[in-house]
Amino acid sequence: MINIFEVNETNKMIEQDNLDVRTITLGISLLDCISDDLDTLNNNIYNKIKRLASNLVQTGEDISKQFGIPIVNKRISVTPIALIGGAACKTPDDFVTIAQTLDKVAKEVGVNFLGGYSALVNKGMTPAEEMLIRSIPKALASTERVCSSVNVGSTKTGLNMDAVKLMGEMIVETATLTKEQDSLGCAKLVVFCNAPDDNPFMAGAFHGVTEADAIINVGVSGPGVVKHALSKVRGENFEVLCETIKKTAFKVTRVGQLVACEASKRLGIPFGIVDLSLAPTPAIGDSVADILEEIGLERAGAPGTTAALALLNDQVKKGGVMASSYVGGLSGAFIPVSEDQGMIDAVKEGALTIEKLEAMTCVCSVGLDMIAIPGDTKATTISGIIADEAAIGMINQKTTAVRLIPVIGKGVGEIVEFGGLLGYAPIMPVNGFSCDNFVNRTGRIPAPIHSFKN
Repeated sequence: MINIFEVNETNKMIEQDNLDVRTITLGISLLDCISDDLDTLNNNIYNKIKRLASNLVQTGEDISKQFGIPIVNKRISVTPIALIGGAACKTPDDFVTIAQTLDKVAKEVGVNFLGGYSALVNKGMTPAEEMLIRSIPKALASTERVCSSVNVGSTKTGLNMDAVKLMGEMIVETATLTKEQDSLGCAKLVVFCNAPDDNPFMAGAFHGVTEADAIINVGVSGPGVVKHALSKVRGENFEVLCETIKKTAFKVTRVGQLVACEASKRLGIPFGIVDLSLAPTPAIGDSVADILEEIGLERAGAPGTTAALALLNDQVKKGGVMASSYVGGLSGAFIPVSEDQGMIDAVKEGALTIEKLEAMTCVCSVGLDMIAIPGDTKATTISGIIADEAAIGMINQKTTAVRLIPVIGKGVGEIVEFGGLLGYAPIMPVNGFSCDNFVNRTGRIPAPIHSFKN
């Protein structure tokens, strides 16, 4: 049983070390909204979300006030829209109307983001899924709060290279349609391999078809807390280092468990999971890169970075799973460039490259996240980067993702401002050698041999 005394123990973390609950995410199934009439479908979607989510934001604010825990975001995730709109949508523009309905209801209930404008095309694409994917650029350009994701592969199915190629093209098109906002649309679009059904973090959140009709998922954070704890054991051996991270992760996760249970009780909606990811912000001191440097690196990206990140990720998970019976989502350490001041500094100083970030994704929770690249980067090059990252996830049986932002009109070394939690980023160079002939092959890369476990 969690009680207020456990929360009081974390007061100092909240006041001094940027501890927060990053998000309460309400997952909503839209399967019972399906209709072959587009207007009826949009009305059904609007009405169900409005009914279930009308008290979400206020509930989060009430919990925050009662327990003194900052709850930064209140969000919604829905069933992948490619599954919901197939009967009613005859063109990509039909799917865009659904995105606009989602945006409208997200604004009305007050959430900051709504995820699930998504397609799961691990092995192949239905006509409806391809239409949704082709609608993504226009959907993200014509909405403010809708987030999109596409899962292009898994350990069980291999990689759908047709979808990988198409996503490179869609990212470029999204960047072009939102170029007046420094290609901001791409910050709301993520390409996955092995996407989990219960991830509360944007832009990749969707409500999986294996989930209940509605569910409460919570994402906690706290890199500043971990960094502060490690500063007290500076120079100690690895055993002390690991124990400190585990104990800190335990306390952080208990806060998330409390918020999740309280939100579930007040909303009358079942509790799903706590995602115990260390999610940084642009705030000074709230950085995963700073933790890596506290462990002993001069700069994130130095030799030893991948090992340090592997250690951090593993100990966070070991501490977190003792604090909650239901740990899920991504759970580990995010390494987004634009959202982490330490990562930004490392890029500016030349310590961190895309290639080093890719190596780090082999041992962390997600992938190449919030990386600004030159606006003239070819679609096939972006597809090649997606394929590389998806292959890491497929072979290693883990979730990986890509959120690249080709900033139209800007080049290497320039700075792009996204604002809020999305932060700002220096534009990073991309390998200029061509992968066109590889990406232009059709079909899929087969599942790895170790996927056959039946």
